[in-house]
Amino acid sequence: MLRVVIADTSSLIVLQKIEKLQLLNDIFGEIIISEEVKDEFQENLPSWIKVKSVKDKIRQNLIDQILDKGEASSIALGLENKADLLIIDERKGRNYAKNIGFPVIGIIGILLKAKEYGMINSLKELIEKLENAQFWMSDSLKKNALIKANEI
Repeated sequence: MLRVVIADTSSLIVLQKIEKLQLLNDIFGEIIISEEVKDEFQENLPSWIKVKSVKDKIRQNLIDQILDKGEASSIALGLENKADLLIIDERKGRNYAKNIGFPVIGIIGILLKAKEYGMINSLKELIEKLENAQFWMSDSLKKNALIKANEI
């Protein structure tokens, strides 16, 4: 398992909406989030999600000028804790994180891992739930994911 995995707000919200938040724990073990992500999530957190405060507020504020609070605090926390992986879905945040050297995964990547590990039966079914929860994904991302999952 990866040592330090940090999640952004949207990934928690989306997985909660499709009742698959537990997949984060099943795949990665402990997840770390920032105080800002906790505040944005507004739900009770399972014991395997740990909340940490960003110490370098100056760095966080600089990133916050480019990205939203949850993403900025997640990336700042990732830098401070030498994160092995950031869970971020928004393109701007993903690109920023990748440009500074972080490995990034999104909801579709998580669901693909869950399918690969036998934790879910149908990616197609969960993609439909994501779409019903107003989670946007391109047609090409959807098609490529279904191909990788051998569901096309």
